[in-house]
Amino acid sequence: MTTSEITILNEKVKRESSFIEAVLLETQKVIVGQKYLLERLIVGLLANGHILLEGVPGLAKTTAVKTIAATIRTKFQRLQFTPDMLPADLTGTLIYDQRTSAFKVRKGPIFANIILADEINRAPAKVQSALLEAMQERQVTIGEETFKLDDPFLVLATQNPIEQEGTYPLPEAQVDRFMLKVKVDYPSKEEELKILQRMGFTKKIIEPQAIITPEELLRARGVVDEIYIDEKIQKYIVDIVDATRSPQAYGLGNLKSLIHYGASPRASIYLAVAAKAYAFLQGRGYVTPQDVKSIGMDVLRHRVIISYEAEAEEKTSEDVIKTIFNEIAVP
Repeated sequence: MTTSEITILNEKVKRESSFIEAVLLETQKVIVGQKYLLERLIVGLLANGHILLEGVPGLAKTTAVKTIAATIRTKFQRLQFTPDMLPADLTGTLIYDQRTSAFKVRKGPIFANIILADEINRAPAKVQSALLEAMQERQVTIGEETFKLDDPFLVLATQNPIEQEGTYPLPEAQVDRFMLKVKVDYPSKEEELKILQRMGFTKKIIEPQAIITPEELLRARGVVDEIYIDEKIQKYIVDIVDATRSPQAYGLGNLKSLIHYGASPRASIYLAVAAKAYAFLQGRGYVTPQDVKSIGMDVLRHRVIISYEAEAEEKTSEDVIKTIFNEIAVP
């Protein structure tokens, strides 16, 4: 791509990404801090990728998702997952109509644009698989009929890393369906003081306003697809993902015993798309290695399965990924 083409693309991205600042300003009326979380939620919207949020209770995971969803004029559905939930509670079911002596379809809450799957690890495996099938295939089968889900369709799921009693942890193969896994941390003392001053009332004061339409979001996704990613950066992405499978080929033999399973080609695809969305967020028409590094941890942390030996050494998948990013040569 020539310099003039990059310049034109940069101008187009700046023009089309102008709504992001308005969305962030609107969400920050409700959410104090959590810029990292809000940016990842927008990356998921732009990259058409589902997101898994993990953090202890009370960190505004649910509030952040609801607030971001409120800035888009679209159908939002919050689902509180529980151990007694059935797949039909999610997808819908067939109801017998006595007047016509026939069954008719009653669609479930999955038929929305943005789904908040609250505490996804509280639901049994059948419910999780019904949701994950909808996420992957973008369709739902009820009886003999198959229904396409509306576009955009995005699942933003939350899970609690503590209090594992009565939970059904998501299997690694199912967690892999999420483009990003974002860890939500505690706010700073200054941010917590602002939270207290803003939210320490019995009455809810601020309601976020809708900023963009689904059509504008879909148009922005079209621009994300146009963002230039050089072949050197594509090779850099492939090297990073391949290093999770064959670390010894990159002079990282010390990691081999720590990794049980590396990331699949899906990780390479998601890392490239998420890096494009992150570049769009920065108002740029091209991807830099720093974009890959910035979003890489969220794409890879749930795809690198560590060994028992790593657990014995108190190493996490994040430690392994950090080492890979530090050692692989940047183009």
